[in-house]
Amino acid sequence: MREHAKELLDHVCPPDYAERCDNEARPPREAYQALAGHGWFGLPIPPEYGGTGGSAIDLAILLEETGRHFEELAMWLFRTLTYGGYAVLQHGTPEQKQALLPKIARGELSFCFGLSEPESGSDAAALTTGAKAVDGGYVIDGQKVFTSGMDISDYCLLVTRTSTGAKKQQGITNFLVDTKLPGIEVRKIKTLGQRAIGTTQVFYSGVKVPASAVLGEVDRGWEAVDSYLWYERLCLSAARTGAASAAFDFALDYAKNRKQFGRPIGQFQAISHKLADMKVMLDVSRTLVYRFAWLLSQDQATRSDAAVLKLYTGETYKAVSDLGLQILGGYGYCMEYPMQRFFRDSRLAVIGGGTSEIQRNIIARGLGL
Repeated sequence: MREHAKELLDHVCPPDYAERCDNEARPPREAYQALAGHGWFGLPIPPEYGGTGGSAIDLAILLEETGRHFEELAMWLFRTLTYGGYAVLQHGTPEQKQALLPKIARGELSFCFGLSEPESGSDAAALTTGAKAVDGGYVIDGQKVFTSGMDISDYCLLVTRTSTGAKKQQGITNFLVDTKLPGIEVRKIKTLGQRAIGTTQVFYSGVKVPASAVLGEVDRGWEAVDSYLWYERLCLSAARTGAASAAFDFALDYAKNRKQFGRPIGQFQAISHKLADMKVMLDVSRTLVYRFAWLLSQDQATRSDAAVLKLYTGETYKAVSDLGLQILGGYGYCMEYPMQRFFRDSRLAVIGGGTSEIQRNIIARGLGL
């Protein structure tokens, strides 16, 4: 399966294509559509909805290989498969499943996720975007930030507050919102990295959605969001492990071919030890990815397992790209080489999807601290 994915991605997403998308801030539509056309969006979706019923391990393989070619393509793919495929499969009504899953499997729909707000980032459950019940549906008002891919998606899995409970996790409801509805304003945010797709802030003003847009139970959506985030951490970690591997391969090749003082720089211990450390971190990251995928498939994964995975793989991507840039020296600082893109993109790995500090808090709580 990995070889089939690699063969396709080598053709539709070569390095110069990824570079152009990053430089031009242009989504990798051609590569995305090629993955759809070859049936890869159906990988984790059951056969009764037009998919192939692949496992979490299969998904990790696909996302690692996609991330190796272009991390942002993997991000686009994972959002659709997580906030479309996985979320609808887990909590959708029979009607939602029949209407959406076959289209997701064919790659005809794109999804994003609206959770973070200006005043609720790491404290995500403190969100205030409200959905008020009206005849036949709901009216949504509020603001989201860092809704990545909103401008290129068909639906946003939007997390809202429909009531106030004793705990902030109570009274939360999830909606599948058509991104083209009246009352939605999307503004692009300029970012250091992830420039091909990037992220957005979104304003909801009197946005009317039907009752059929509710995903899961009204006022009890937080547990569902939590499960999506676990699945997200597998996908993010697999994709970023692939991207970190690409950064490592580029640095290793450079170290073998760049000569200074009469020999390849990789023969100097200062460089070879960096590459050795990078190799170790990547091997541990990959092992953690597939361990967690297996635990998910066995229904044995814990919150702490997800946090360990997210923390280690994110920090590894950041460290590997930083070391790689150091190995390239001045050329690593030049925009014509891809190491600067790995360096810029990797910085998000320890911030987005739960900061490294939050992951350490989760791990510590799992230890009874």
